[in-house]
Amino acid sequence: MVQKVCRVAVRFTGTVLLGACPCLFAQGTVGATAPEVVAAQSEAELPDSPTPQIELASAADSQSGPAQNAQQPGTGAAPASGSAAQTSSGSQSSSSSQSPAQQPSTQESQHQKAEEQIKEQEHQRVAGIVPSFNVSYRSDAVSLTSAQKFKLQFRAAIDPYTFSIAAIVAGLGEAEDSNSGFGWGPGGYGKRVAAAYGDNVIGNTLGNALLPSILHQDPRYFRLGHGSVGRRFLYAFATTFICKHDNTGKWEPNYSNVLGNMIAGEISNFYTPGGDASDATQAIETGFTVTFEGAFGSELQEFWPDISRKFFHKDPTHGLDAQARAADAAAKQKKQQQETQKHQ
Repeated sequence: MVQKVCRVAVRFTGTVLLGACPCLFAQGTVGATAPEVVAAQSEAELPDSPTPQIELASAADSQSGPAQNAQQPGTGAAPASGSAAQTSSGSQSSSSSQSPAQQPSTQESQHQKAEEQIKEQEHQRVAGIVPSFNVSYRSDAVSLTSAQKFKLQFRAAIDPYTFSIAAIVAGLGEAEDSNSGFGWGPGGYGKRVAAAYGDNVIGNTLGNALLPSILHQDPRYFRLGHGSVGRRFLYAFATTFICKHDNTGKWEPNYSNVLGNMIAGEISNFYTPGGDASDATQAIETGFTVTFEGAFGSELQEFWPDISRKFFHKDPTHGLDAQARAADAAAKQKKQQQETQKHQ
């Protein structure tokens, strides 16, 4: 029991040092609070969902077909009805034969757009230190492919900050005398570092890449960035246990995150001294603890750009927040005008 308490204490301390970055600790919350948060979240407007790449390709194909038919030149005088039918048939045949050829190029362009957005995310950091690779500031975000999800997670796994936080957590564990089975001195400290790094990478690979690919869920945190502070606070907390589906773009329970944390907790029992791989209760407890810690990371990611602009005069969103506020102001003004016209 003492080892379990110490283990949870070390995890939480490490999370605070991290700033509870969603790239390093998956987002989530305790299941008992979910109904209350969902009820509160239903009153708040959720941001636009990432556009599924398959829908973008289909929409582009449906638009390109009529456009090409309209561009085909005429042949002078109006043809007879039979000739017109042949022309129409030929045009349809040409359009249908061109659509499959156009689809790969359209999908390639959407894939490229997603790659460009990933490159933007790879430059995002809280205070210039903590990675925010799994955070999107864009309302026009494109859904990620499985390969892109693994690529984004691999980038976070090899970031110097990930190794640094593992070293810090290991030092705290040795100072607090938790899991003494690792031993002491350089050898014991090295084992603690490896275990802390393994917990991090395994949990995030499962929750941010493998399970999202299988379940078609988007592992990123989509920042709201505008509206009242209360609404944004509830939104950030709610997104610890809900995510967007790749194919539909709709919000759904974040099975990938919660299950990923639980499975990672079970795996850690195999290489942690004193861990009991047969104790499923401990894995569930660890999973919910790490998931709950992710709520703090969501709040930090939601409000960090506001803090940065106010105190450091830097805008991590590069004007995207200003555009959202302008759109809100325009919508509010339009609504007021409509109400005034009704009363007149």
